[in-house]
Amino acid sequence: MAGSKFGSFKSEKGSSAGAAAGAGAAAQRRDPYEVLGVGRNATEQEIKSAFRRMALKYHPDKNADDPVASDKFQEATFSYNILSDPDKRRQYDSSGFEAIEADSQELELDLSSLNTVNTVFAALFSKLGVPIKTTVSATVLEEALNGSVGISQLELGQSVFRKVEKQSAHFYSVDITDKEAKMGLVCRVQSTAKSKFKLLYFEPEENGGLSLALQEDSVKTGKVTSAGMFFLGFPVYRFEQNNSVAAAKDPDSAFFKRLDGFQPCEVNELKAGTHFFAVYGDNFFKSATYNIEVVCAEPFSTEKEKLRCVEAKILAKRSELSKFESEYREVLAKFTEMTSRYTQEMQTIDELLKERNAIHASYTNNTTLQRSSSSNKGKTSSKESKSDDDQTVKKEKKSKSKSMEGSRSDDDGPRKEKKPKERLRRKKWFNIHLKVDKRRPC
Repeated sequence: MAGSKFGSFKSEKGSSAGAAAGAGAAAQRRDPYEVLGVGRNATEQEIKSAFRRMALKYHPDKNADDPVASDKFQEATFSYNILSDPDKRRQYDSSGFEAIEADSQELELDLSSLNTVNTVFAALFSKLGVPIKTTVSATVLEEALNGSVGISQLELGQSVFRKVEKQSAHFYSVDITDKEAKMGLVCRVQSTAKSKFKLLYFEPEENGGLSLALQEDSVKTGKVTSAGMFFLGFPVYRFEQNNSVAAAKDPDSAFFKRLDGFQPCEVNELKAGTHFFAVYGDNFFKSATYNIEVVCAEPFSTEKEKLRCVEAKILAKRSELSKFESEYREVLAKFTEMTSRYTQEMQTIDELLKERNAIHASYTNNTTLQRSSSSNKGKTSSKESKSDDDQTVKKEKKSKSKSMEGSRSDDDGPRKEKKPKERLRRKKWFNIHLKVDKRRPC
C-alpha cells in the first residue's frame, strides 16, 4: 500500500558553468526540520501535517503573483521530499545535503497549476515512459479543509460506478460498527478504462473540515488500473519502488536498498464511526471512470494471516540484507583485488614468455649461420693446405728428376738428343671412320 505523498521538489540541473553556483545554493539551504517547523524526532504524521499547512498557505494557485510565496512553496516541498523518505532522511541526518543526490529525486506536479503547453509536455513524457508523479490539487485540499466539498454516502459492500473530471475529486463517507472495525475494512477502486486516479483517505478536523491522511496512486494490473487501502487491525506496510535511474547507475546499492521502501502505513485500523474516502481524477486531459467499494475483511481471514506472515518475512529479510551487504562488500573488494592481481600476473607471464621466446629465436637462428660460415672456412683452409702440399711434392720430384738426368749426361758423354716420342693417340672405336658404299642400299 502506497504511502501519502503531498509533493516533492527536484532541483534543476544547471550547466557546467553553474555548478559552482549550485554548490553555493546547497550551502545556503535551510535545515528541512527548520523549514517545516518540526523537531528532529518528529513522526511521519507530524511532518505531513506541517507540510500540508505550508503547501496550502504558499501554493501557486493562491499566490500566483507572489515570488516569495513561490520560493517558500518550493523550499517546503523540497524539505518534505527529504524528510518523508526514510532513506533520504537517514542520509541527511548523517551527512547533510551532500549525501543526497538531488538529480535522482523524482518530480511531482500539480497538473491543475500547469498551463496547456506544460500539460501537453508532461503527458508526452509520461507516454514515453518517463515517470512523472502528480500531487492532489491544492484547490481540492483547501476545499476539503474548509469543509466545502460535497460528500456522498457509501454503504458497506456497495459498489459505485462513476466518472470524475481531471484534477477533481469525489468524496464518500462510510459508517462502520465496532464489530466491523474490529474485523477490519478494505477500500478498493478499479478502472476498466485504465484511467489514472488517486485513492485518498481523509481525517475529520475540529472545524468540520477534512485533512488528507493517506494517498495511493492507481497501478496498472493487467487490463485495469486499481488501488486499495487496508485497515486490518495490525501493521500493514506500503512498498515504494526504488528510482529506476539510480538503480541503473548503481545496481548493487539499488538491490540492497530495495526493501528500504517497505514502510508501515500511518493508519492501521479504523474505529467505529464515519470515515471519509475520495477518488481523485489524475488523467492529463480526460475524465476518469472508476468503481469504488468498501468491504468488511471478515471473509478474508485467511488472506489476512497470509499477509501478516509474508510481511513479517519481508521485514526479517530486510534486516538480513543489511548484514549481507557488509559481507558482500567485503568479498567484492577482495574479488576486485584478486581480479586485478590476476590481470597483472597474466601480463607478467606473457611478457616473460615473450622475452624467453625472443632469446631462443635469436640463439637458434644466429648460431646456425655462424656455424655454417665457420665450417665453410675450415673446409676451404683444408683444401688450400692440401693443394699446397701437392705442389711441394711435385716440385721436389721435378728437381730430383732433373738432377738425375744431369748426372747421366755427364757419364755417357754427348749423345744425340732423342726426340721424345710422340705418343700416338689411340683412336677410340667410336671415332673410326666407316666407309659406306653409297651405291648399295643398306
